[in-house]
Amino acid sequence: MKQEDLEYFKKLLTDQLEELLHHADDTVSGMTEQKEAFPDPTDRATLEADRNFLLRIRDREHKLIKKIKKTLERFEDGSFGVCDKCGEDINLERMKARPVTTQCIDCKTMEEAKERALGL
Repeated sequence: MKQEDLEYFKKLLTDQLEELLHHADDTVSGMTEQKEAFPDPTDRATLEADRNFLLRIRDREHKLIKKIKKTLERFEDGSFGVCDKCGEDINLERMKARPVTTQCIDCKTMEEAKERALGL
């Protein structure tokens, strides 16, 4: 992979990580500051449903944060953009679509086919 491509992906991932961490901080501070009393149980239920939805989103983002951090480590050891399974370079278009990927499209397709066959 070209140096300019590596720099592009590193900046992209770093910016995405900062944004996700900022959202996480906002969520924590937002939930600890709200001390509202609701006379209507329906309003309370709506607030709880919204909070649960937000927490599910943040949980998915937390998993993405972990993946981004691992991907940034791959820059350091020189394995970014290289498939973990076959050792070939991962297609640039795939990297643009999913910069945290660790497998080329062929290896990922085979892995998913095996999972489907096993019913996972």
